[in-house]
Amino acid sequence: MTVVALLSVAPVIEESMSGEVAKAVDALEAYDVAYETNPMGTVIEADDIGELFAAAQAAHEAVDGDRVSTVLKIDDKRTRETTASEKVEAVEDQLGRPATSYE
Repeated sequence: MTVVALLSVAPVIEESMSGEVAKAVDALEAYDVAYETNPMGTVIEADDIGELFAAAQAAHEAVDGDRVSTVLKIDDKRTRETTASEKVEAVEDQLGRPATSYE
């Protein structure tokens, strides 16, 4: 089973969060997950929901601060195997073009 999630971890501070966010992303390296960081969070894929939760917890704990905000949105499609890239490809098929304007 592939579990796909969107993880957002950030300290509640007024200055730049990039250093603390980098710590959260770096913490994912210790787990058997694939991930891709984007401007709004990090998409994580794992074969096991327990591994996903462990990675998310490690990312949360890696951030320093008096207050840390973490959002974890999980898509656990149990009827068939699907990946994050397949989800994007399905949207692009419907659009008939890439689903980005950054390129």
